[in-house]
Amino acid sequence: MDAKEALKEIKGGRFRPIYVLFGKDRFRLQQFITFLTDAMFTSDEKELGVVKFDTAETSIDEAVLEAETLPFFVQRKLILVRDVTVLAAGGKEGGKVEHHPDKLMQYMEYPSESSVIVIAVHAEKLDERRKLTKMLKDRKALISFPELDAAQLKQWMIKRASEQSRTMTAEAADLLLMRAGANMQQLAQEVDKLCLHAGSGGEIDARQASLLTAATVEEDVFALIDSIAELRIDRAVQLYRELLVRREEPIKIAALIARQLRIMLQIKELEQHQYSPQQMAGQLGLHPYAVKLAAEKSRKFQTARLGKLLASLAELDYQMKTGVIDKSLGLELYLLSLGMEKGA
Repeated sequence: MDAKEALKEIKGGRFRPIYVLFGKDRFRLQQFITFLTDAMFTSDEKELGVVKFDTAETSIDEAVLEAETLPFFVQRKLILVRDVTVLAAGGKEGGKVEHHPDKLMQYMEYPSESSVIVIAVHAEKLDERRKLTKMLKDRKALISFPELDAAQLKQWMIKRASEQSRTMTAEAADLLLMRAGANMQQLAQEVDKLCLHAGSGGEIDARQASLLTAATVEEDVFALIDSIAELRIDRAVQLYRELLVRREEPIKIAALIARQLRIMLQIKELEQHQYSPQQMAGQLGLHPYAVKLAAEKSRKFQTARLGKLLASLAELDYQMKTGVIDKSLGLELYLLSLGMEKGA
């Protein structure tokens, strides 16, 4: 079942007996639970109406038993189950808690009209081999929350600002993605902060976003790599010294530079095999937006130069860690040496 369809039903006062939520996007998953809870109860009823379980500590049988028990002082009962065992792909079986999934399957044949069970599976995928999973799928109880891509995240941020009577530009949304990454919890906090500053009817542009959000080390490393690509070594050294002023470790900076260069090299290789950005993201274990940014940077480098930069960074890392060269001075000398690459 699609999350939008489920939310529409809930908004109309129709509650299904069981929902199984899963996926990498924990923020939207939690928002779904919050929306359902608010739709089922008043603020005073929540303490009596919501019961929580964790399958790592308690058998799923007890959650079923709770669902079968009539609620007290409230019309309905919401049973929230955090699961990493019963339905999760790769979930550990044979742990300290013994589960009987057949109890839940029997309950689903004749579910209580006064109870709603929500199983929040902390996994990207469900174990499709299990009978319980197949039964839940047949009952359209499964709701997936995959990560949003860059375009969807931008649209979501602009919409969130609009819901607060503010206008956010695409450029401002891009900057927030650069600085906060794909973490929706952090993006939500940043958008809300900017909305508060802009005031009702205000506009949030890239300048405001830049002034009111903190630049990340990764963002400065990206800028540093851009300077290396364009052989603007004076700018690269300036950015490096600014990172030192912020008390960033030279070894950490070198590691971040190496990581980005390695990702760019891998992307170049995958592009030769006609991988799509989404496929590259899955192959590299990165968010599609991070792949998009790295792909843009990689086009400024030849494959051979990336390999050469990585090899020299590996040597520098060894020298810094073994005390052959001073850490701060070593990385600065490395950057200065790149100014000799006019023919690269």
